[in-house]
Amino acid sequence: MDRVAAEARLVREQQRAEVIQQGHLMLAYWSGRIGLYVAVVFLGLVFALPLIWMVSTSVKTDPQVYHVPPIWIPNPIRPVNYLEVLTRRPFGLWFLNTMQYCVPTTVGALVSSALVAYSFSRIRWWMRDALFFLCISTMMVPFQVRMIPLYIIFRNLGWVNSYKALVIPAFFGNAYFIFLLRQFFSTIPIELSDAARVDGCSEMGILLRVILPLAKPALAVVALLQFMWAWNDYLGPLIYLNRETLFPLALGLQSMRSSFVEALVWPYMMAGSTMIIAPIIITFFLTQRTFIEGITLTGIKG
Repeated sequence: MDRVAAEARLVREQQRAEVIQQGHLMLAYWSGRIGLYVAVVFLGLVFALPLIWMVSTSVKTDPQVYHVPPIWIPNPIRPVNYLEVLTRRPFGLWFLNTMQYCVPTTVGALVSSALVAYSFSRIRWWMRDALFFLCISTMMVPFQVRMIPLYIIFRNLGWVNSYKALVIPAFFGNAYFIFLLRQFFSTIPIELSDAARVDGCSEMGILLRVILPLAKPALAVVALLQFMWAWNDYLGPLIYLNRETLFPLALGLQSMRSSFVEALVWPYMMAGSTMIIAPIIITFFLTQRTFIEGITLTGIKG
C-alpha cells in the first residue's frame, strides 16, 4: 500500500509540475505576444505622427500653428481652410495635369517592363543573363547623375514644357519593375508555356494569354508603385515644366507658398498636402492585399 501511495503521489507531483510548466510557457507566450503588440502599436504611432500633425495643422487657425507647446487637437477647428485652398488655387487643373502624367507613365511602365521581363525569364538567348545583370546595374545610377544630360537631350528634342519628357521614358522600361516581374514570371511553371507552344501559340500569345493572367498581383504592384511615384514626383516636373498651366499637384503645392501671406501659409499648405496624399492612402488600403501578395511572391524563385 505504501508503494502504491508513493507512486500515486509521484504521479500527482509530475502532473502538477507539468501544469506549472505549461503555465509558465503560456505566460511567456502571452507576455511575448503582448510585448510584440505594444511595440508594434508604439512604432505605428511614431510613424503616424507626421501624418497626424499634418491633418491637425490643416484645420488650425494661425495662432494655433505657432503655439508652444504644440496643439495636437485644434480648438476651434477650421475646416474652411480646405475650401479656401480649392478656391484660391487651381487644384482641379493640377489634378487633371497629374492624371495626364500618371496614367500614361503607368501604362508605359507596365507594357515595357512586362515585355522585357518576359524575355529575360522565359526566352533563352545569347548573353541574356549578362544583359539582365547590366539592366539591374542601372539601378545604382541615381537620377541626379542623369538629370543634366537628360535635360539637354530633351531640350534639343523640344520636349521641355511638355509631358513628353516625363511620359515617353516610361515606355523604355524600368530596371526595378523588370526585376520584380522577371522574378514573378520565373515562379510560373515552364510546362504551361511549353503546352501553349505545342498548341501553336507564339511568344506574344503566351505572354498575353498565359503569363499575364497569372501575374496579376505582380502587375498590380508595378502599376501601384509607378502611379505613386508619378503622383508624388516633384523633381521631374520642376526640371521640365515652367508654365504654371502644366503644373501637377506636387509642383502646384510648392507654388502655393507665394500665394498666401507667410503667416497664413502653413494651414493651407497642410490642407493641400492632405488632399494630395489622401488618394494614395485610400488606394493603398484598397489594394494592400494584392500589393503584399505581389511583393511576397516576387522573391520566391531566382
